[in-house]
Amino acid sequence: MRFFSMAAASVLALSTLVGAQGAEAQQLRLSHQWSTTDIRHQVAQMIADDLEAADVGLSIRIFPSASLFAATEQYLPVSRGQLDMTVYPLSYAGGQRPEFNLTLMPGLVRNHDHGARLNASPFMDRLEELMAEDDVMVLVHGYLAGGFAAKGECVTRPEHMQGRTVRAAGRAFEQMLAAAGASISSMASSEIYNGMQTGVLNAVNTSSSSFVSFRLYEQVDCYTPAGDVALWFMYQPLLMTKSTFEGLKPEQQEALLAAAARAEAWYLEQAKLDDSRSVEVFRENGVQIAEMSAEDFEAWRELAVESAYAAFVAQVPNGQELLDLALAVE
Repeated sequence: MRFFSMAAASVLALSTLVGAQGAEAQQLRLSHQWSTTDIRHQVAQMIADDLEAADVGLSIRIFPSASLFAATEQYLPVSRGQLDMTVYPLSYAGGQRPEFNLTLMPGLVRNHDHGARLNASPFMDRLEELMAEDDVMVLVHGYLAGGFAAKGECVTRPEHMQGRTVRAAGRAFEQMLAAAGASISSMASSEIYNGMQTGVLNAVNTSSSSFVSFRLYEQVDCYTPAGDVALWFMYQPLLMTKSTFEGLKPEQQEALLAAAARAEAWYLEQAKLDDSRSVEVFRENGVQIAEMSAEDFEAWRELAVESAYAAFVAQVPNGQELLDLALAVE
C-alpha cells in the first residue's frame, strides 16, 4: 500500500511538472534602436506589462539600443519571422518598399491630430496591404514630429534657408531644402552638435527628442518647434510578424490588441508632450522660439510639391496614387 502511494505521488508530481511546462508563457522578441528612457521603448514596455497582467500565457522580451539587430535592419527580420516585433521608422525600409518613403515626406502631415487621421485612412490601409505582402502588420500607429534650429536668423519660411548649410532628417527633406537654396551636409544625429560647434552647419532639421537629447540648445540662437503646424513628421509604428500574430490563441490576440490600443493612445499624447517639453528646454536655455504659421507651412509645401513630391512620383510606379490618398486626408 505504501509503495502504491509513493508511486501515485510520483506520477502526480511528474504530471504537475509537465503541466507547468506546457503552461509556460510563449515569449515574443521585440527589438528597437532606442534607450529605455525613450518614448518608443515605453510604448513597447506598456504592451509587455499589459500582457503580463492579462495572464494569457504570452510575454514580450525587449531588446533595446539595437542590441539584437542594427537600427535600420529590423524590418527584414520581422518579415522573415526571425524577429517577432519592432518599433521602427517605416521609411528605413524604403529600400525594400519605396512606397514607405512617403512616411517621411515634408508637409504631408500638418500636426499630430492630422497624423492620427492619416493612420485611420485609406492611405494607411494601402501601406498596410504592402506590409502584409511582407508578412508584417501594424500593432501601434504613431508619428513623431520635429522642427528647425539655426544660428542667427530663425527658420520659418523657404527663403530663410538661402545660403545656409543644413543637416536634414531624410532624403525628401534634403531635396526640399536644396530647392530652397541650402547646401546639404549629411551626418548622423550624434554628429550634429559638433557640426554646429565647428561651423560646418548653421541650421538643422531633426526630431523634437533629438533636439533635446543632443543638447542642441547649446549651439543655436533660434528654435522653430513643431506646433499647430510642422513640416517634419516621421511614422514610427510598432510592427509584428503577421503570421506569428495569426498563430496566437484567440485570447492572446485579444489581449495583445487591447494592450496595443492603450499604447497607441498614450503614444499620441506623449508625442505632443515631447514637442512642448523641447520648447521649455530651449526657452530655459535662452534660445529664441519662432513659430511657423499656416501660411509658412503652405509655402514649404508648395516647394515640396516641386521637389520631394515630384521625385517620389517619378521614382515609385504607384507613387501618385499613394500621394493622392495621403493628400486627400484633411
